[in-house]
Amino acid sequence: MASKRKAKVHRKTGETDISIEVNLDGSGQYEVSTGIGMLDHLLESLTKHSLFDMRLQAEGDTQRDTHHLLEDVGLTLGQALNEALGERRGIVRFADATVPMDETLVQVAVDFGGRPYASVQIPFVRDLVGELPTENVAHLLESFALEGRFSLHARVLAGGENDHHTAEGVFKALARCLRSAVAIDPRLGGAVPSTKDVL
Repeated sequence: MASKRKAKVHRKTGETDISIEVNLDGSGQYEVSTGIGMLDHLLESLTKHSLFDMRLQAEGDTQRDTHHLLEDVGLTLGQALNEALGERRGIVRFADATVPMDETLVQVAVDFGGRPYASVQIPFVRDLVGELPTENVAHLLESFALEGRFSLHARVLAGGENDHHTAEGVFKALARCLRSAVAIDPRLGGAVPSTKDVL
């Protein structure tokens, strides 16, 4: 079952053109190109620490604003994750991670129970990290949770003075959650981890 947990998604609109391939049972290999250096860095960290393999090529109307690109990257990433998970049989389902990034401490928790929800409480000091508007980070994560059909809670517990550390800490903590939550628990014997028998 684990060897088939792969997906390819292509999303093309009048504003963006995004292609993604994911393998949930990879080794953290990535090829990421979005045209926004800090976004590439965050997605590379997400891939590396989740142990997913991911190829992502994204283009968008960033001469206007990065909003459309970040939103659609989140949506496409969520669609790919949801497709790769299939019926979600045998997965651990829940996970949480608390990750330090120098002075910053971040906590993320997820539930792959099939009900999309996002509570993202990430305070930023500046408007930009590199060329990445910080206001769009939460929107990307919310879009990811919506299309990935999982509940996401993210918050900064301490620090937060350095926006680079804050953003990177969130993505690393999310990566650790993804790695744990979608792992196959052999004790479930391929069953759906819910009393409803469906996720």
